[in-house]
Amino acid sequence: MDEEDFVIVGRDSPRYLSDINNVVEEASDELWTINKHIHDNPELGYEEHDAHALLTKFMKSKGGWEVTASAYGIETAWIAVYDSGKKGPVVSFNAEMDALPEIGHACGHNLIATASLAAGLATAEIMKQHSLKGKVVLFGTPAEEGGGGKIRLLKAGAYKDHGVDISLISHPGISHDSALVRTTAYTRFEVEYFGRAAQAANSPWMGINALDALVMAYNGLSVLRQQTMLGDIIQGHITNGGLAPNIIHAYAAGTFITRANTASRLEELQRKVDACFRAGAEATGARLKMTPVQSYANHVPNRVLGASYVRYWNWLDPPRRIPTDQEVDAIQGRSNASTDQGDISHAMPSVSASFAIPPGPEKNGPHSPDFEKASGTREAFERCLRTGKALAGTAVDVLTTPGLLAEVKEQWKKDMDASSEK
Repeated sequence: MDEEDFVIVGRDSPRYLSDINNVVEEASDELWTINKHIHDNPELGYEEHDAHALLTKFMKSKGGWEVTASAYGIETAWIAVYDSGKKGPVVSFNAEMDALPEIGHACGHNLIATASLAAGLATAEIMKQHSLKGKVVLFGTPAEEGGGGKIRLLKAGAYKDHGVDISLISHPGISHDSALVRTTAYTRFEVEYFGRAAQAANSPWMGINALDALVMAYNGLSVLRQQTMLGDIIQGHITNGGLAPNIIHAYAAGTFITRANTASRLEELQRKVDACFRAGAEATGARLKMTPVQSYANHVPNRVLGASYVRYWNWLDPPRRIPTDQEVDAIQGRSNASTDQGDISHAMPSVSASFAIPPGPEKNGPHSPDFEKASGTREAFERCLRTGKALAGTAVDVLTTPGLLAEVKEQWKKDMDASSEK
């Protein structure tokens, strides 16, 4: 990559960078304690009771914040609001808290929560120091790992009720620092086949084999993969393959995931996937039942917000550069993963910045035991603080730059129009 790809925009550092840096550094000891506690005490989605108590207590200890625990009827969701009392933009940060079964914070949600916490505190303090208009809202969002906590808050009106204009968040990995992370649309569903049991040796003709139906569908998906597009992903496993080897199986079941680059492509791919399951039922005579579990929209990053983020990030120490060429950044930020922040990005302008932490000894990325260890290190924490500073800078730009919010929203409208056309 050419050196000019990393040229810092503008000759002068951002006006509020030093103040933001000082606020976060002064809070770093407290933030480290919180980060470490969440990492070392992992909780599954909608069970983040310890993290909920810790974070709401912390925010209540900070002057000027109005904190709501168990927000919108979700036991482990919370909301903290800093209101200047003067009408202006409303900037927000999402703080994830949930862990994965067996492997804890192998997705680094402790770092996500800490970065958003740092960003929220810094933004509020800059508003106070410089008498800025507007409001900062911190959302404690449970169950990102398949539970769709942000979607529940979105549907309940949490973002609308607080008049949120933009939503900012981050995610750790081991590869790239990027402002323009784009994720895949995702749907998770359960499949069940109902057949008729029979003795496999003496009277197999009396049965209808539900497992055969599922195996045929599974093989159909494998064949379908030959003709899928780049970005299309089909995943699944059999959760119930019958009761014994010497019977015709009356019941079989599995859980499957389909992903694609956009919601419209996902809909097209899902029709083909559904046909494979219907074919299994048609061929065997088994009855098919498909049950949707959870769907996430693809995340569409806002390029105007992304430019602000990159400017702050690239001015921070130690030197680490995100390309200012947004096409390069967008390529590096492409991810086959999915997140409920995607749904937020279809409701309002969003950035879900990625930041690289030092990998573990096996150099494995998120959702591995190796990454779980890496996400608990002091080095990873320092990277997340840098991210929090850049997120705060992005928010402060929106609060202080005349016309910027209008530009952000105009870009978002263009992105949504383009997304609906695909």
